[in-house]
Amino acid sequence: MRKLLSLAIVLLLGVSQIFAQTHLVKGRILDGDGKPVEGATVQVKKGTAVTAADAQGNFKIEAKPGDVLVFSAVNFATKEVKLGNETDLAVTLTRQSSQLDEVVVTAMGIKRSRNALPYAAQEVGGDEVSKTRNSNFVDGLSGKVAGLQITQPTALGASTNVVLRGIKSISQTNQALFVVDGVPFDNTSTATVGQRSGQGGYDYGSNAADLNPDDIESISVLKGAAASALYGSRAANGVILITTKKAKRGLGITVNAGVNVGSYDKSTFVKYQHEYGANYGSGPEINGAYPYGYGSPDGNFLYAPLPQFGQNTPQLIVPTTEDASYGAKFNPNLLVYQWDAFANYPGNPNYGKPTPWVAAKNDPSTFFVNPVSYNTSVFIDGGGENGTFKLGYLRTSDNGILPNSNITKNMLNFGATHNLSKDLTVGGTINYSEISGLGRYGTGYESNNVMTNFRQWWEMNVDIKQQKQAYFNSGGQNVTWNMTDPINGNTKPIYWDNVYFVRYQNYENDSRQRIFGNAYINYTPSKSITLLGRVSMDTYNSLQEERDAIGSVNVPFYSRNNIFYKEMNYDFLATYNKDLSKNFNFKALLGANLRQDTYSSIFASTNGGLNLPNFYALSNSVNPINAPNEALLEKEVGGVFAGATLTYKDMLTLDGTVRRDQSSTLPAGNNAYTYPAISGSWAFYKLLDNAPWISFGKVRVNYAEVGNDAPYHSILNTYVINTPFAGNAMVTLPTTNNNPNLKPERTKSFETGLEMSFLKNRVGFDFTYFASKTFDLITQVNASGATGYLSQYVNFGSIQNNGIELSLNGTPIKTRNFSWDINVNWSKINNKVLSLFNNQQNQVLASYQGGVSINATVGQPFGTIQGNDFIYTNGQRTVGSDGYYLMDTKTTDIIGNATPKWTGGINNSFRYKSFTLSFLIDMRHGGNVFSLDTYYGLADGIYAETAGLNDLGNPSRNSLANGGGIILKGVTADGKTNTIRVDNSGQGYGLYGYVYNPARAFVYDASFVKLRELNISYSLPAKTIERMKPVKGIDIAIVGRNLWIISKNLPYADPEDGLGAGNAQGYQSGSYPAVRNIGFNVKFKF
Repeated sequence: MRKLLSLAIVLLLGVSQIFAQTHLVKGRILDGDGKPVEGATVQVKKGTAVTAADAQGNFKIEAKPGDVLVFSAVNFATKEVKLGNETDLAVTLTRQSSQLDEVVVTAMGIKRSRNALPYAAQEVGGDEVSKTRNSNFVDGLSGKVAGLQITQPTALGASTNVVLRGIKSISQTNQALFVVDGVPFDNTSTATVGQRSGQGGYDYGSNAADLNPDDIESISVLKGAAASALYGSRAANGVILITTKKAKRGLGITVNAGVNVGSYDKSTFVKYQHEYGANYGSGPEINGAYPYGYGSPDGNFLYAPLPQFGQNTPQLIVPTTEDASYGAKFNPNLLVYQWDAFANYPGNPNYGKPTPWVAAKNDPSTFFVNPVSYNTSVFIDGGGENGTFKLGYLRTSDNGILPNSNITKNMLNFGATHNLSKDLTVGGTINYSEISGLGRYGTGYESNNVMTNFRQWWEMNVDIKQQKQAYFNSGGQNVTWNMTDPINGNTKPIYWDNVYFVRYQNYENDSRQRIFGNAYINYTPSKSITLLGRVSMDTYNSLQEERDAIGSVNVPFYSRNNIFYKEMNYDFLATYNKDLSKNFNFKALLGANLRQDTYSSIFASTNGGLNLPNFYALSNSVNPINAPNEALLEKEVGGVFAGATLTYKDMLTLDGTVRRDQSSTLPAGNNAYTYPAISGSWAFYKLLDNAPWISFGKVRVNYAEVGNDAPYHSILNTYVINTPFAGNAMVTLPTTNNNPNLKPERTKSFETGLEMSFLKNRVGFDFTYFASKTFDLITQVNASGATGYLSQYVNFGSIQNNGIELSLNGTPIKTRNFSWDINVNWSKINNKVLSLFNNQQNQVLASYQGGVSINATVGQPFGTIQGNDFIYTNGQRTVGSDGYYLMDTKTTDIIGNATPKWTGGINNSFRYKSFTLSFLIDMRHGGNVFSLDTYYGLADGIYAETAGLNDLGNPSRNSLANGGGIILKGVTADGKTNTIRVDNSGQGYGLYGYVYNPARAFVYDASFVKLRELNISYSLPAKTIERMKPVKGIDIAIVGRNLWIISKNLPYADPEDGLGAGNAQGYQSGSYPAVRNIGFNVKFKF
C-alpha cells in the first residue's frame, strides 16, 4: 500500500511537471477584414518570451497552459488570450481610432499618447515617403502635412526648401530641424558662390537626401514652438522628427527593386514659333533701306562674297552672332549660308554650301533624353530575447533629362541593441552614405545652363541634331552655331557654346561621404525611472569640382571646393513616470546636451586659363593661382532642460518645459538664454457617454518661446588674409563690421487647436490656430561709408506669422473587401514684416538680373518682388501717343510677393481585396514668380505668341503697310481704349519683351494643382504565398510622381521651380522643365 501511494505521488508530480512545461504555440493574427496584421507583437504576459508576426500574420512562441498571451499592433486594440492546452490560435485584432490609440514620437524621442498631446504634431508613415521610390525622402512629404511647405526645384538633385508655419527670420535659416532617432541631422544646402542670386553655378542639393528612405519607420512633424522648445535655439523653425525602423525578433529579409522612367513635361517648356529665323529684326523699311537690318535686300541677312567657297558675288549669310529669332520668314526656296556651312568637321554634308531657309526639324525640345533610374535595397533584421540587429543597404542611380547627368547613392546602415540585464540596455546605429554626382545642371543666367539658350537666346533655324553631330564628329570640339565672324574664318563662339560641348566638357562632378550614428546606454533602476546616456556623431567630407574646357566662350578654368563638417552631441536624459493615484499620473524629465560643430572649407581655382586640354588640376593654371579661400567655423552650445507633465484621468493634461542654452557665437552677457513652454489639453470626449456618435474630442492650448543664436564669426572683427602682393603678405580689415552686442533672435508663439472624430472614427478633423512673433532679428544691413565698412551685423525688427491649419480624415466606404480612405491637409499663413532697422521701410534680400529684387518690406508679407511697373489709368495699363506702354522709372514698385496664400493636399486611397490605388493632389494658391526667361525670350522672338496672325488676320510681323503690327491692350491717358497699331518686326528687340515692357509684365501667379503621386499596388494573397516558402510576401507596384500639372498660371515653366533652398524665393532664370516619372517596383519579404 505504501509503495502504491509513493508511486501515485510520483506520477502526479510527473504529470504536474509535464503541464508546467512550455510548448510551441503557433497561430495567425488577422484584422476585422481578414487581412494579416504584419509585425503584430505577441508576448507572454509577465514573462520574457516575445515574437512578431510575419507578413502573413503567422507567429510562433513558447508558452505553457495558463499563460496569458498579449497581442498588440499599431492602430489596433490590445488583446489578451489565456492559454489552455491549444497549440494553434486564430486571433482577430480590432482596429482602433488613430486619435485614441496612436503613440506620437515627440521631442527627445519621447513617446506620448495622442490622447494627452497638448500641441500640434502630425505623423507620416515611412511607407508614405518611400513608396514612390524618390531618392530624396523630403520631397515625399509634400502635400501630406498641414503647415509644411515643401518647394522642389526641377533640376536634378537640387536642394529642397522646407519651411514650417512661415518665414521667421530675414537672414538666418528658416529650414526646419531634422532629427533622426533623437539626434540632430545636418540638412545644409550647398551651391556655387553666387548661384542663389542667379549668377550661374550649381546647386549641390540638401544633405537630408543622405538618409535611406527605406529605413524610415515614421516621421513626426512638430510644428509649433511648444512641441520643439526642448531642442532649444536650433528648433525655432519646427522639427521633422524621423524614427528609423527597429529590428523585430526572429529573422526577416526584405528586398526592394525598382526602375523609373522619366520624360519632360511639355507644359513646363517653351512653345516655340517656327515661322522666323535668326536676327533681332530688320525693322520697318525707311526710304528704301532697313536701318535696323543687315546688308541683304530685306535687311535680314549678311550680304557678302564667299571666295573660300568659290562665291565671288554677295551671298545671303545667316547672322550667327544674333542669338534671336526676329529675322526673315522661313522660305524653303531661299538658299542661305548657315552656321554649318562654315563648320569643317568630318561628315558635314553642308560644309561650304547654302541650304534652304527652313525651321529646324529638331528644335531644343529634342535635346532632352528620357532618363532611366534604378533603385535596389535590402533590409535584414532579427534577434532574440537578449537583443536585436538590423542591416540595410540602398543603391540608387538617378539620371537626368540632360545628357551626361547622373547622381548615384550608396547607403549602408546598421543598428543593434543588447540587453545586458533586464534593467540595462546598450545599443547604437551607424550609417554610411556615399553620394556621387556627375553633370548636375547649370543654373541661373550663364553659358553652362543650356536653358539660358533654349528659353532666352536662340535661333529657330538651328537644328539640335546637327549640333550633336558637330560635337561628336569633330572629336568633342566646340563647333557652335553662335560663331563670331565665320565670313572671315573666326568660328569661335561669341556668346554661346555648342550645348553638347557644355554637357560633356563644361561639367561638374561632386562626391560626399557621410557617417552618422549614435551609441547609447539605457538604464531602468525602477519602474518609474529611466536614465539615458547617448553620444552621437554626424560628419561628412565633400568635394565639388567645376570646370570650363579650353575652347569655351568663358575663360577656361578648374576649381575645387573641399568641405568638412562634424557635429558631436552628448546627451543625458532622465525620465520619471509615476501614477500618483488612481486618477493622477505624473511624468518628468531632466536632461543636458552639449553640441560641438566644426565646419571647414578650402576653395581654390586656376587663374588666367588652362595650359593643357582635358587636364583638370590646379597645377595646370596659366598664371599662379590666387590664395585659396579658407574657412574654419566652430561652435559650441551647451544646454540643460527640464519638463513635467501632470495628467488627470487620462483626460486633462498640463505640460511644461524649459531649456537654457549657452552659445559660443554670442557675446558674453548675451550668450545664455532661456526657452520656456507651457501647454494644456482636455480630452472632453470622455465626458460624453451620452453622445456615442462622438468618438474622440480634445482641445489644446500652448505658449512657448524659442529662437536663434548668431551666425558664425559675427561678434568680433578679425583681419582678412589676402593673396600676397609682390611676395609680401597682405592683410586687410573685413568689409562687414561685426557686433559684440548681438542678442539671440526670439520667437514667442501661441497655439490652440481642436481634434475630433465621429461615427466610430469614420471621420475626423484636427484644427489649429497659431500666432508667432519673432523679434531682435539678426541680419546684415548696409553700413555708412564713413565707417569704413560695407555692412554690419545688427539686431533689429520683427516678423509675425498667424494662420490656421486643418487636417481632415475619413473613410466614406468600408466593407470586407473594399475601402476608401481620404486625408485632406490645408493651411493658410498670414505673414507680415512689422519693423526693420532704424525704422526703414524696406530691406533688399537679393537683387537679380531683370531689374528686380526680393525684399522684406514693412507691412507686407516677407518676400516682396520689386521692380518697375506699368503706369495705370483707371486701373488699366496706359498707352502713350506712340502706341507703346508707359512705364514707371522707379524699380521699387511692389509688383509681386513670393509667399503663397495657402497650401494643401488631398490623399485618396482605395483598397479592393489585395489591390490598392492611391493618389495625392498637391496644391498651392497665391504667391508670385518673376521669369527672366520670358523677360528675354519674348524679346528675341522664339516664343509662339511673338509670331502668328494679328487681329486683322495678317502675320503680326508684317510691316504696318502690309497689314502687320498689333494693338496693345490698354487705354490712352484720357481713358479711351487704345487703337494705335505698332510695329512687331523686331527693331532690335521684340515688342513683347523687356525693352517695351516693365518688369511687372514678367511676374506671374505661382499657383498650381498637381497630381503629385500615384501608386497602384498588388499584394499576393496569403494562400499563394504559403506555397512559396521561404517567401513570406510579395508586393508589386506601379508608381508615378509629378505625372500631371492639373492647373497653373505660369506659362512654359513649373511655378514651383527656383534657384534652390533659401529665404529669397520667387525668381526663375534658365528654368528646367518638370520631369514626369513612372516606374515599377517589386518587394519580396523572406
